[in-house]
Amino acid sequence: MENNYEKSLKRLEEIVAVLEEGGQPLEKTLELFSEGTALLNSCAKYLDNAEQKIITLMNGEKNAD
Repeated sequence: MENNYEKSLKRLEEIVAVLEEGGQPLEKTLELFSEGTALLNSCAKYLDNAEQKIITLMNGEKNAD
């Protein structure tokens, strides 16, 4: 079962492929770009949160020593 991050990343890859291919009407290109930007921001937040959890866990281990 994929989580939201994996789904978002997969969709973002699909969008990039379509945009790189070209040939879409401007309106569709703008819609895809907007969706891709939102997905990119969502993925970045997820990774930032994961990084913070790792830092917290590592700091907890250091304090336990």
